[in-house]
Amino acid sequence: MKTANPLWKFFCSVQLTIVLLLSLALTSIIGTVIPQNENPDAYLHAYGAFRYQLLDVLGVLDMYHSWWFQGLLVLLTVNIVVCSIDRLRAGWKLIFKRRPTVNPERFARRSDARTVNDKRDVETLVKAYEPLVAKRFAHCQVVQTGDSTAIYGEKGRLSRLGVYIVHLSVIFLLFGGLVGSFFGFEAFVNIPEGESIDTVRLRNTGQLHKLDFQIRCDDFSLTLYENGAPKEYRSALTLLENGKPVKKKDVIVNAPLRYRGINIFQSSYGKLPPDRMNRSVMPTPGPSDHYTLSFTSKTSGMSYHKTVQVGKPVDLPEGLGRFLLISYEAQADFRGMDVGAALKGIITPAEGQPVDVLLPLKFANFDKMRGGDVVIAVTGQPGGSNSAPPPAEARYYTGLQVTRDPGVWLVYSGFILMIAGCFVTFYLSHQQVCIVIEKQNKSSRVILAGTTNRNKLAMQNGIDKMFTAMTNA
Repeated sequence: MKTANPLWKFFCSVQLTIVLLLSLALTSIIGTVIPQNENPDAYLHAYGAFRYQLLDVLGVLDMYHSWWFQGLLVLLTVNIVVCSIDRLRAGWKLIFKRRPTVNPERFARRSDARTVNDKRDVETLVKAYEPLVAKRFAHCQVVQTGDSTAIYGEKGRLSRLGVYIVHLSVIFLLFGGLVGSFFGFEAFVNIPEGESIDTVRLRNTGQLHKLDFQIRCDDFSLTLYENGAPKEYRSALTLLENGKPVKKKDVIVNAPLRYRGINIFQSSYGKLPPDRMNRSVMPTPGPSDHYTLSFTSKTSGMSYHKTVQVGKPVDLPEGLGRFLLISYEAQADFRGMDVGAALKGIITPAEGQPVDVLLPLKFANFDKMRGGDVVIAVTGQPGGSNSAPPPAEARYYTGLQVTRDPGVWLVYSGFILMIAGCFVTFYLSHQQVCIVIEKQNKSSRVILAGTTNRNKLAMQNGIDKMFTAMTNA
């Protein structure tokens, strides 16, 4: 059925589908080449101030949440819906008509029709052949047309809906992605042992997000290999509502806690600074003439300790480059989060561009997130003293990733529908067969023919077997 509405014609255009798919593919390549949601300092070093601002305005640095990328998904969804409706209207009667209209001449004129003469009359042949058709086809009917009688069989009519099931699955996938993008979030939080939180920090914006419940870390346990590498870290978590526990679970990597659509993953851990371990009030560390830093090579695993001073670069072993300590800040900021007192420096690899380094004094493993060839940590105490702090019982914090994606069930449903639609589309077919019996002088002329929308070779084999059964009936 055609429509004169230009807007309808625009959205049911196959050319629009091709343009949208190519646009999504191209932008996805760009989103893969340009790292997403990185530290602004990394973008400034890589692209410069002007290009960084341009990419930020265009939404390329957080492309999959940008308005234009989501707009492409919405357009593709509308395009698929309109195309499906437009094509389904044309085949509606063929698929859903209760008793199909039979045209025996259409089958009798086929070039692959099989013909045989039989001495029996029409009524006898109908009684002999009708059970053969009814046995192989779900729908069977006898139609009288003029001087001939037709036995019509049909099955798999609904298999024509396979392509529309695939279209519906794509709509579910796109809609699920949009719902997750608009109403979901991804955040992180660090919780010391024995403490509770009810707010998390959003990964993309750095803003605080309040939860409807509290997360308490009852205990944190760390298991190490013989070489000192972490084998397993486990957090005993309790969820609280109005101060009452509602759920408890030990969370490890790849075994999250799920509650009311929110997923809590184990992602990291670290030792608390001395003031938190001893639970005593200590003065905030101030600036110093020099600091002792450890430099751990990711390649060899070796750690090297060096005393550094502000403004004086030091060469690193193993050809790891040079490090320059720039300043001390009493209240440093990382992606909108206050990390307390910290050192700021620049590491220049042997081959590569200089990289800014932030070293919070409270978080010894903070620099691991940078992902460089060397991990830097502050080991000496400020104030001119490089001696280690007095020993204290180790106390940890657990790093958790907190996510919510309300569109995930739409995505799962879309995958299930896609599998079902592909199975119906590729493995099932709409088959029609017709036996036309024409009365002659003292005999009858029998014509057998069949059609299918796919897998024609299998249909021809079925017709051959049926014709053999007819000659023996």
